[in-house]
Amino acid sequence: MPPLRSAGTGPEAGDADDAVDAVDAVDAGGAEPEYAGRYRLEQRLGSGGMGVVHLARSASGLRLAVKVVHAEYAVDPEFRARFRQEVAAARRVSGAFTASVVDADPEAGRPWMATLYIPGPTLSERVKRNGPLGADEVRRLAAGLAEALRDIHRAGVVHRDLKPSNVLLAEDGPKVIDFGISRPYDSELRTETGKLIGTPPFMAPEQFQRPREVGPAADVFALASLLVHAATGRGPFESESPYIVAYQVVHDEPDLAGVPEDLVPLIRACLAKDPADRPTPDAIMEMLPGSGTGSVSGVPAPSAVKASSTPSRRRFGRARWFAVATAVVAVLGVGGAWAAGALGDLGLGLGPQPAESRPTPAGSSWRPWETSVAADAVGNGEARAGFCTYGAGALYCSARGVQAARIDAVSGTVAWRRTATSRRPGGGAPSAPVVSGGLVHALSPDKRELSALDPVSGEPRWTRDVSAYGGRIYHAGDTVLLVGGDGTVTAVDGATNRERWRHGLPGGIKPVFSYYGGLTAYGVALAADGRHTRVVAVDAVRGTTRWEWTGEGSLTAVGAAPGGDVLYLSEADSHTRISAVIRYAPGIGRERRVPLAVPLEAMSAVVHGDTAYVLSSDGGLTAVDTVASGAGTRWRMETSVANGSALVVDDARLYFSAADGRLLAVDAGRGALLGQTSPRLARAGRGFLELLPAPVVAGGKVFGAAPDGTVFAVDGGNPAGWR
Repeated sequence: MPPLRSAGTGPEAGDADDAVDAVDAVDAGGAEPEYAGRYRLEQRLGSGGMGVVHLARSASGLRLAVKVVHAEYAVDPEFRARFRQEVAAARRVSGAFTASVVDADPEAGRPWMATLYIPGPTLSERVKRNGPLGADEVRRLAAGLAEALRDIHRAGVVHRDLKPSNVLLAEDGPKVIDFGISRPYDSELRTETGKLIGTPPFMAPEQFQRPREVGPAADVFALASLLVHAATGRGPFESESPYIVAYQVVHDEPDLAGVPEDLVPLIRACLAKDPADRPTPDAIMEMLPGSGTGSVSGVPAPSAVKASSTPSRRRFGRARWFAVATAVVAVLGVGGAWAAGALGDLGLGLGPQPAESRPTPAGSSWRPWETSVAADAVGNGEARAGFCTYGAGALYCSARGVQAARIDAVSGTVAWRRTATSRRPGGGAPSAPVVSGGLVHALSPDKRELSALDPVSGEPRWTRDVSAYGGRIYHAGDTVLLVGGDGTVTAVDGATNRERWRHGLPGGIKPVFSYYGGLTAYGVALAADGRHTRVVAVDAVRGTTRWEWTGEGSLTAVGAAPGGDVLYLSEADSHTRISAVIRYAPGIGRERRVPLAVPLEAMSAVVHGDTAYVLSSDGGLTAVDTVASGAGTRWRMETSVANGSALVVDDARLYFSAADGRLLAVDAGRGALLGQTSPRLARAGRGFLELLPAPVVAGGKVFGAAPDGTVFAVDGGNPAGWR
C-alpha cells in the first residue's frame, strides 16, 4: 500500500519523492523514451495530464498510437493500478467504435499501451478549428456514438469521461477513446481516492451527488452534452467556473438553443436529472430522426427536467451548495483540467470574509487572521496554497514560488519570505518546512537542495546537495535521514549538517521512514514477494536497530500507540483499499489484527491513544478501536469531504482541510462535527493542488491553508464559532 496523503512533509511524501528518482532513472533528465517495448516511437502526436501519445509502427508496418505514461506517475502504485484498469477496459471494449488494443505493458518502467492509429481529429479539435457541425453531421455523430455506447455498455464498462476530446472523427465514423477512469458497472469499486472522476461540463448529476452510483446512464447524459457542443460550440451548461457548471448540471434546465430542432426532445430526454428517466443507447438509435423505427418528436420531457422542478438559486441552501462544491473539488484536486471557481461571486454569502470582520474568541484579545505565503497569492495561473509547520513560536510555510516564509502566529504578519530557486523545474507539490536542530529546513522545488535557514532572519546557515537521494529525505527530530538508491541511509545533524552515521538497514531494504516523536524512526518497505512488509525501528541519532519485524500484507505505518506499540494499515485487494488495522507491540513481538467490516478507500489516517482514525475517499471518517473487547469500528460519520488533507489530532479533536478551503473540526470521542470554516476559493488560481495542506495546531490556535493562497488562524477552543 502506498503512503497515504499528507501535507507534503515527513514519510508520507514518499510518492512524490520516488517520482523524482524515477525521472532521473528512466528519463535521463526528462527526455522521452525512444521505444515502448519493441515499438520505436516515431512522432509525438499529443500530450495529456497523465501521458504522451506517440505514432509508432509494428514490425509489419501497421501504424499504432502508443500512450506512454509520464515518468512521475510511473512510480505511483495507485496510478499503475488505474492504468492496468484502463488497459483492461480498452481491451474489453475493442470493436468497431473504439481504438483496438494491439499490445500493452502496464508493468514496464514507463507503462504503455498501443492501439491502432486512427487518422482524424478529435471532435474538440474539429469544432475549435471549423466551428459547430451541421445538422446532418450531428445526427450521424449521435447515431455512431449511441452504437459505441451500446457496445461499451454490453461489455460491462461505464466510460465516465465521454467528452469531445475523447471522440475521434474517423472516416468510417466516430471512435471513443481514453478509458482511463472507466469502471465495470458491476464492480463494487465505483470511486478512487479523490483523484479523477470526470470533466464537469460533461458529467451527469449523479457524478456530483452520488459518485458510487454512477452507471451507464451517466454516459448517456455525457453523450447529450457532447452533441450540444458539436451542434453549437458550447455545452448545455456553460460557465467559466466549474462550480457553477456543477450547480447547473444538478439543478438547472439545459440551454439547447442552436441544437437542430428535431434532436431537441431526444437530447432533453438524455439530459434528465434522474438516471432512470434517460433512454438507453438502443432506444436512442430507435428515436433518432430517419431511423425508421421511431421519432424523437414524440418523446415526452421527463418530469425530472421540467423547469418547475428546478429550485430557485436564491433558495439554494448552504448545506446543499457545500455538497456540490465539495464533489467538484474532488474532481479538481488532482485531475487538474479545471480552474478553481469563485464561490463569493455567486451571491450566496459563502465567500471569504475579511479577517477583521470575524468575531474574536470570548474573553480574549487575540483575533483570527489570514494572510498569504506568496506575495501575490496567485501567480502564473497557479494555485498557491501554503504548506506549513509550527516551531520556535512561529509558523513556517512554503508555497509555489516561495521556499519558506515565517509568519507570526499571533498577528499573522509575514516576518520574512525566501523566494524559491531551482536548478530545474518540477518536483510536484511544495514541501512544508521542518524545524530541526533549531533551524528551518526547506527543500528546493526540485527536491535537490536542502537549506537550513535561520528562524529569525531567514538567511541560510547551511545548504546540502541532496540530488543523489531522489527526494527520499525524512526528518526524525533533529536528525535528517537521507535514503540512497541502494537503500543506504545517511543520517545528518539538523543543526550542523555533520554526518552522524551511514549504513544500510537489516535485510537491505530501501525504506520509507515514519517518525512519531522520541528518538525512533520506523523504516518500512514492501518485501520482494509483495505479500509482506519489512519494518525496522532505528535509533535516529545512533543508527542502531531497536527491533525488526516482518508483517503480513502491504503495510503503512500511521502512528504510535501507548506503550510504544505501532499501528499499521493493511491493504485489501488493491493499492487503495485497506482491510485491517494492525497493532504491533515490539517489546513482546505480539501482533493484533483488527479487521474492518468493510474495506475503506483510505486517504489519510492518524492515531490517538488506542484508536486509529481513517478518512476515506467517500467522505467517511471512521474510528477503529484497537484494544477493547470486540475491537473494531467505534463510530463512522459522513463529512461531505471527498478529497481531504491529512488528518491531525490534538486534545481529542480531529482536524482536516477540504479542497474548497474549509477547515473542519470533529470530536474524536463521539464522531460529531464541532465546526467548520467557510470555503476560501475566491482568489484561487487556474491550476490544481497535488496534495492538500494539512492544518497545524499550536498554542490554542488552528492554522489552515486554502487553495486561494491564504493561510489563516482560528480559535481552537471554539470551532462552533468559526467563520
